[in-house]
Amino acid sequence: MLEQKKYQPTENELAILQILWEKEQATVREVHEVLEKHKDTGYTTTLKTMQIMAEKGLLSRDTSSRTHIYEPAISREKAQKQFLGKMIDGLFRGSAGRLVMGALDHEKLSREDIREIREYLQQFEK
Repeated sequence: MLEQKKYQPTENELAILQILWEKEQATVREVHEVLEKHKDTGYTTTLKTMQIMAEKGLLSRDTSSRTHIYEPAISREKAQKQFLGKMIDGLFRGSAGRLVMGALDHEKLSREDIREIREYLQQFEK
């Protein structure tokens, strides 16, 4: 049995995935229109990137009609776990605590945020 290679999305691929996670499915044109609002990129670049992502298994593609419809083949949660794992191992020397403390130091937290974090942490104390 062949083992499917795991690919971590690049920054550009992640931008496309973000759009598709929100839309659930879209054509290249629809994805490109959203991307264009945030960065200067050509349609053919978006097309080629999405084709490569389909080859990597990051997107699935419905080719039953002339206009291909793309969907994310990797969940947002799975991508987050991959990136967090890489960040924890690389930037924070394997310490999830350092990652959390760094994130909390970086942001101005509201009382509501602090309450939610405290409730979440209490689950681990039980």
